[in-house]
Amino acid sequence: MIEREPQPIIVDSWASLVRFTIKKEEMIMNRQFETKMQKYGEVQPTGGLDPTGTFFLPERQEWWYVVPCSQTRDSECLSQSNFDAAIKILGGERQNIVEVHRFSHWGPGWFEIIIVNPAAGVTMNKAIGIESSLSDYPVLDDDDYSSREWDEMSQIWGDMNLGDRVDLCKERGESVFAARHETVPRNVYAENLGMY
Repeated sequence: MIEREPQPIIVDSWASLVRFTIKKEEMIMNRQFETKMQKYGEVQPTGGLDPTGTFFLPERQEWWYVVPCSQTRDSECLSQSNFDAAIKILGGERQNIVEVHRFSHWGPGWFEIIIVNPAAGVTMNKAIGIESSLSDYPVLDDDDYSSREWDEMSQIWGDMNLGDRVDLCKERGESVFAARHETVPRNVYAENLGMY
């Protein structure tokens, strides 16, 4: 089912339109979902150092839900993978349904969050599914995460000098000759390369 933006409704007067719009927004805002996701108006990225609701825009999105996948300038592979997977699961960015909001921040430089309009029921249910999946297992897409992790490991291995490679191979029980190869040896893991 494809979700579309709400179509305009023709009303007989400006006052009727205002009453209808307010009533519709109140109904959407009061709609209850089985979720622990934060609402956009409650976003507090640094756990108390920023005032609540600082970041929402005046487009009355404070009642939209924040998907529990965010990323910053310094995010590791897992956060980046989950963020991109969540966007894919939700059907991509769509104005007034799924939006990515990016903010400058004094700590991590910038951060991005995904917000979902609760009026878009199908997409909101997908967001709740993401929340549920992450409560059971921290990875939304194992293949994507594994690929990103391998790429980062290969980059770190490629940037290491030969002496450091030899030392790491000795430490991990690999042949020192494996240090000459461009591929990461089989007994060298992400945590050995300082990724975690």
